[in-house]
Amino acid sequence: MTRIDFYVLPSENPEEIDNFACRLAEKAFRNGLRVLIAVDSNEHAQKFDNLLWTYREDSFLPHAPQDKDQQAAIEINHGEDPGQHHGLLINLCSDIPAWFSRFERLAEIVCQHPDSLARSRTRYSHFRDRGYPLQSHKIPN
Repeated sequence: MTRIDFYVLPSENPEEIDNFACRLAEKAFRNGLRVLIAVDSNEHAQKFDNLLWTYREDSFLPHAPQDKDQQAAIEINHGEDPGQHHGLLINLCSDIPAWFSRFERLAEIVCQHPDSLARSRTRYSHFRDRGYPLQSHKIPN
């Protein structure tokens, strides 16, 4: 069963979600996990691709848009079937991907913006009501 982790950021700025997602992807990659980052649009995928190149000067994260013909340690998905992925799904979509349960772990990142908080409460209830193991992590400043 998919383990679901909610990472609660202290910031109200929704842009901090993408920054933390980079940090989380780096940690997972360093621990040997394959990572799929799910976003809503091609534009967000391109923005996230650029962010992975620039978020830390001293870090290189092998990543690519999801491609059925080649695989990267970190892939960015905007709506397609996740293919062979089953490690960590970092969900940056406005909805829960229908295929999330194929993954060992799902990461939901929450900031203190009212829209983000409301969405996370709905998702938390959704997962809890279906018996998924949930953990919440408050991220310090």
